[in-house]
Amino acid sequence: MRSSLTRRALAAALLLTSTLAPAVAVAAQPGGGGHQSERAAQARLLGEKIVPHKLDFQGTTVGGFSGVDRNRCTGEYVFISDDRSYLQPARFYTAKLDVDADGVHSVDFTGTHPFLQPDGTVYSPPTAGDGKAVDPEEIRVDPRSCHYWWAQEGDRPKAVGTGPVIQPSIQFAGPTGAHLGQLPLPSNYEITMEERGPRRNQAIEAITFGERGRVLTSAIEGPLLQDGPEPDVEHGALVRVTKQTRGGRVLGQFAYPLEKIFAVNDPNSPWGPDTGVPSILAFPDDPDRYLVLERTWVAGAGYKIRLFDATTRGATDVKARESLAGRPVVPMRKTLVADFDTLGLSTVDNTEGMTWGPVLPSGERSLILVSDDNFAEEAVTQIVALAVR
Repeated sequence: MRSSLTRRALAAALLLTSTLAPAVAVAAQPGGGGHQSERAAQARLLGEKIVPHKLDFQGTTVGGFSGVDRNRCTGEYVFISDDRSYLQPARFYTAKLDVDADGVHSVDFTGTHPFLQPDGTVYSPPTAGDGKAVDPEEIRVDPRSCHYWWAQEGDRPKAVGTGPVIQPSIQFAGPTGAHLGQLPLPSNYEITMEERGPRRNQAIEAITFGERGRVLTSAIEGPLLQDGPEPDVEHGALVRVTKQTRGGRVLGQFAYPLEKIFAVNDPNSPWGPDTGVPSILAFPDDPDRYLVLERTWVAGAGYKIRLFDATTRGATDVKARESLAGRPVVPMRKTLVADFDTLGLSTVDNTEGMTWGPVLPSGERSLILVSDDNFAEEAVTQIVALAVR
């Protein structure tokens, strides 16, 4: 999550009032835009379900879903809420989804647990000022143990002296949220108060397991400060995608080409465009291939949600490069899989999480996506199911 609740609420309202043409891909892409010799993935809509707004479940407020994964051990799904302990302690939910070739029939929540600190206590909100607050953004089920790995993007203060620096992290948790450990992160993921590292609210949003759980891939939401400016209507940007072993050793780091902003921002809005990579998902049978979700919000135009088929194959390994600005880089190549404006959804909202679901009778694989309503009245918690082939 990168924006205030008020901003998200306005975005949802504006969404229904404007439709603008999609952007074209950014960055030079070898091979004329096709990213691999095999055919790129294609997707079609199976159905959607809207979760009641601010649903009360076991004394908690359901919402803020910014990540989802399927637990092979239980067949259930796990959703992470990006509530920073303002409403209730930072937490996750489990649920049963009835999804098949005919759509999404039901979403039934089965449990919720807070994430616990190493000392067994819950996380306090940023207002506590203890420097231990978290900003949960992504959750994955360990293919080996079915424990949870979850990412939080920390906090870069707006200015020196305005608050503590909280580093991003990828942590491990048990089935009831108990802290089990933490993954060492690349040094360039470190938040600093200098002109390097992740921008404010643009650190780790996306993680995924690949190679049957042997590799953990993460993506930074936006370009690092030293890697150049954020996207605008003329130019895209490069964001870093990192492959690591389960122990934290960096296997490679690559530049993913983020789209340019698809429309001109309303000049009367107090907020600028908001764009980034909120989720990445490895293909089960190809260690170099990913689905990458790009989410953009523009004042006066609303949301643009796009899904890409991307590969690290042939891309420059940039793990040793301090900066990508002005340097020759072969980025990850990508192909558009779906523009949510064309899927026939009831609304296009702040989609931030995705996971593979069961294989369908057609041989296609189901893909489950979820939107983050940020607990705003005008936004929705939307579960979308696609068929991917």
